[in-house]
Amino acid sequence: MTNKALLAAALLGTLVMGAGCHRNTKESAKNDVERAADKTEEAADDAGDKIKDTAEDAGDKIEDATDK
Repeated sequence: MTNKALLAAALLGTLVMGAGCHRNTKESAKNDVERAADKTEEAADDAGDKIKDTAEDAGDKIEDATDK
């Protein structure tokens, strides 16, 4: 192979690798966003459950206090 052919092959290989890496990076970023959204949703659900439990406990204490 000539130097030009080797250079062309190296350039083509670099471009192919770059395109593959870009696609993997894009997929990885998409997966990271989806995981973050899932964690945010879970945290919101947990916070809602805790608020509900706290409100129920407060209601029970008020009920107990008014029964006496």
